[in-house]
Amino acid sequence: MSDLASALSVVAGQAFEKIGLEAKLGQVRRADRPDLADFQCNGAMAAAKAAKRNPREVAGEIAPLLEAHGEIESVDIAGPGFLNIKLTGDALAQRATTVLNDPKAGGGQVDAPRRVMFDFGGWNVAKPMHIGHLRSTIIGDSLQRLFRFLGDDVTTDVHLGDWGLQMGLLITEVQFEQPDLPYFDEDFSGPYPDKSPVTMEDLERLYPQASAKSKEDEARREAARHATAELQDGRPGYIALWKHFCDVTQVGLERECKDLGVEFDLWKGESDAEPLIPDMVATLKEKGVAELDDGAWIIKVERDDDKKDMPPFMLVNSQGASGYHATDLGTILDRVQSNDPELILYVVDQRQALHFEQVFRAARKCASIPAKAHLEHIGFGTVNGKDGKPLKTRDGGVVRLRSLIEDAITEARKVVLEAGMDEKFGADELEDIATKVGIAAIKFADLSNQRMSNYVFDLERFTKFEGKTGPYQMYAAVRIKSMLRKAKEQGLEEGPLTLSADAERNLLLALSQLPEATLAAAEKNAPHILCDHVYTLTQEFNSFYHDCHVLGEKDEAIRASRLTLCAVTLRQIETVLDLLGIDVPERM
Repeated sequence: MSDLASALSVVAGQAFEKIGLEAKLGQVRRADRPDLADFQCNGAMAAAKAAKRNPREVAGEIAPLLEAHGEIESVDIAGPGFLNIKLTGDALAQRATTVLNDPKAGGGQVDAPRRVMFDFGGWNVAKPMHIGHLRSTIIGDSLQRLFRFLGDDVTTDVHLGDWGLQMGLLITEVQFEQPDLPYFDEDFSGPYPDKSPVTMEDLERLYPQASAKSKEDEARREAARHATAELQDGRPGYIALWKHFCDVTQVGLERECKDLGVEFDLWKGESDAEPLIPDMVATLKEKGVAELDDGAWIIKVERDDDKKDMPPFMLVNSQGASGYHATDLGTILDRVQSNDPELILYVVDQRQALHFEQVFRAARKCASIPAKAHLEHIGFGTVNGKDGKPLKTRDGGVVRLRSLIEDAITEARKVVLEAGMDEKFGADELEDIATKVGIAAIKFADLSNQRMSNYVFDLERFTKFEGKTGPYQMYAAVRIKSMLRKAKEQGLEEGPLTLSADAERNLLLALSQLPEATLAAAEKNAPHILCDHVYTLTQEFNSFYHDCHVLGEKDEAIRASRLTLCAVTLRQIETVLDLLGIDVPERM
C-alpha cells in the first residue's frame, strides 16, 4: 500500500501536466500546519518561475483539478501559492480499513525483491559479548527484519572470528594446563572426545591469560604462532579442539541472542573462507592484480580522486600469512558462490570504515563480486557513558552484554514495582513484564538515535513510561489491548469507521504514513525513522484517547468506529515494534 503523500503526488502531478507543466512539480508532503491542512504542495512557486507566471495564478488552475479528485475534500491557496489539501473523511477511513485488513498493517513493499545478505554480530570465539557488540546486533537485527518485511530474500550471517592467532593462543594455553589431553598427541588416531574439555567460563579465563603471557614471553607467542599454523594446515587434534571452542562459544552466544530476540540463518566464521584463500591468492598473483611490495603481496586500491591517502589492501604479509583483509575477500567469494547476493550489508562500527572501503575496492578490482551486486558498510556511532566517553565499567573494564541486559531488567523491575504492578500480577507475569520492558528500553534507546550518532546510555531515563522510550510505546499498545478486552467483556463490537473529531483524523493521518516510513528506513538503513513513526503514532493515539470517549461513548455507531480505530492502531504499533525487535506484553 502506497502512503497518502505518494498517492496524492501522482494526482497532483497529473494536474500539473494538464496545464502544460512537469509532473514532478506535483510533489505532495504532510502539511507544515496540520491545523490548516492534511497535506501541502509547493510546486506552483517553482512552476511559476519556470513558466514566468504568477504563482497564485498557477495554484488557482491546479486547485480545482485537485478538488475534482474523489478523495480530496478541499484545496486552499495560501501565501504566494501554497496548495493546502484536505482529504475527505471517507478517504481516510478507507485507508484505515486497508491497514486493518493488511497482514503488514499498511507497511508497504519493495517493487522488486532482492537477495540480501546481512553481516552483523562479528563476535570472537572464546570471548563473551560486550557493549561493543550491542549496536551491531540490535541495528542489524532491526534492518534484517525490515528488509524481510518489505519482501526481500534475506540471509543473515554472524561471521564469527574463529581463525587466526587467537586460536593458537587458546590451544597452547589449554595444552599448558591439560597436557595429557589426546588433542596434543600426534600419534593419537581418534576418535576424539565428543565432550569439550573446556567450558565457556574456561575460555573467558584462558584467552586473556594466554594473551598476557604471549606479550611477556616471546617463546609462548612463538608456540601460539606455530599452533596456529598447524591448525590452519589441518592437524587433526587441533581441528577437533578448535571445533570444541567454536561449539562452546556458540552456545553462549545463542543464549545472549535469545535474550535480545535475535536469530541468524548462518553461523559461519572466518574459517569458512580459509579454503578459498590459497587459490584466490594464486589467481590474483597470476593476473597481476596482486603486487609484490617489500616481501608482502598487496592490492593497490587508491583512486585518482581520493582526497586522502588510501593504504593498499594487504593480501599476504611479508611472513607469508593472510589476515583479515584476505579473509573478508574470501568471505565475499564464499557468499557469491553460496548465496549469489545482490546486496551485502555489513553492520559494523563506523571505526572500521577504512577497512571496508579497502575490502570493497579490492573486491571490485578482483571481480570477486558481480558488477550489479552492491556492497555497503552500515556504520554506527558509539555507546557512551555520562562522561561522554565509550561506556565502561566502574573500574574501567569492558561492559559485558549479559551484565547490561541484567541491569536493564533490574531497573525495569524497579519501575514496574513502583507503578504498583505487583498488586495486579503474579510473580511470573511480573518478571515477564520486567524483562520485556528492560529489553525494549535498551533497543528503542539505541534504535531511536540516528545511526551515526553517539549516544549516552542512561537506564533510568530509558526505562521510563513517558517520553520517547520503548516502555512508552509498549504502554500505548497495552492500553489499547486492555480497552479492547473490556469492550469484548461488555459485548461491544467494532464497526465501520466514521470521523467525528479532529483527534480521529490526526490519528488516521499518522497511520497512513507507515509505507513512507518503512521504505525510507530501508533506503537509508535508518531504524530511527521507524522509531519516529511509532512515537508519532502513540502520541496521536494518546491525544485521541484523551479527547474522545471510546467505551463510554453513548452513540453506538461512533463507539463502534472508535473501537475499530483502536484495533487498527494496535495492529500498526505492534507491527512497527516487531520490526524493532520489541515484544509487547498482553498486560501491564
